[in-house]
Amino acid sequence: MTTKKTDMPVFKPAKKRVEVSVGETLRILRELQELSQGQLAEMTGIPQPTISAIENDRINLGVDRAKIFAMALQCHPAVLVFPGWESPSQKQTSNRRQIKNTFKEQIVRAQ
Repeated sequence: MTTKKTDMPVFKPAKKRVEVSVGETLRILRELQELSQGQLAEMTGIPQPTISAIENDRINLGVDRAKIFAMALQCHPAVLVFPGWESPSQKQTSNRRQIKNTFKEQIVRAQ
């Protein structure tokens, strides 16, 4: 049995393509749970117009409201407060992948 060399491209991790605001994150989580703004208002005691203003980035979420929404939406408050945050270990892993893929590309080119 012979080994066949394939000309498959080297895997490259997907890049983040969309930046999401705090308000958009709240809306996405609410809609994923099929809740209206009114229903979320009833669950949290936060007025519907305030929820609308937060979702449209007209007012800040704030830590206290983030905790209330997080309990209602069953997520960690950090998901709401820091939607685009990437941990140092994620960055380090990403950098390692880039170095590894660059090295693989150089080996493939040399062959």
